[in-house]
Amino acid sequence: MAGELPSPAEEPAASNGGGEQCKDFQPAPEIQGEPMGSERMEVRKRQTLASQETPGSVPAQPGVGNRSPNACCFCWCCCCSCSCLTVRNQDERTRAASHELRSETIANCEESSTPTLEEVNAWAQSFDKMMRTPAGRNAFREFLRTEFSEENMLFWMACEDLKRESNKSVIEEKARLIYEDYISILSPKEVSLDSRVREVINRNMLEPNQHSFDDAQLQIYTLMHRDSYPRFMNSAIYKDLVESLSQRSAEA
Repeated sequence: MAGELPSPAEEPAASNGGGEQCKDFQPAPEIQGEPMGSERMEVRKRQTLASQETPGSVPAQPGVGNRSPNACCFCWCCCCSCSCLTVRNQDERTRAASHELRSETIANCEESSTPTLEEVNAWAQSFDKMMRTPAGRNAFREFLRTEFSEENMLFWMACEDLKRESNKSVIEEKARLIYEDYISILSPKEVSLDSRVREVINRNMLEPNQHSFDDAQLQIYTLMHRDSYPRFMNSAIYKDLVESLSQRSAEA
């Protein structure tokens, strides 16, 4: 079933590749007649997230703010020492380890030098050209963050990183993290995929490999190209960058 987490023996993992490694990206061929369902889902998700960011949109729940952070699931006291705390602490340590792995690879992929004016102008000529450079991905990712769709870029980078892996156990762990972070319906970073692609992913997760998410990655790449890229070209983020580099070039 779509969004169902695979069993531990079948799960694997994700991270986002380093900036320098991302340079080896070979753009996928353009899809003709690609279903537009994922784009409609993306628009609805973006609108929902934007409304949740509006102050006062979520009513406060009486009493919740007064609960002690150390209280367990069975009581409201601040001195609980029952066994559920031990289980919770173990889960938190596991999540922390996974978070460190994710954060480290994401940060590495953000490393890039300041682009030249010629490079930035080339981004407007082709989405592929922009996605080939770390600086282009960083600028586009900053724009996606303002539209509450940064997870699309993070998912794409995680798939690129998975393709470069050769160790079977590492592939399984990274594939599991990709599934948990971007495919599961329980994740706040779930990307917009149609049911056909989700079925393919669930089958691939039985024996995960470097290409388990290829169909999903291509669909998200196409979604970013069609839906977000045109707005990025007209955004203040892109125009300010061009203006800044133009002034710097004129002063040189």
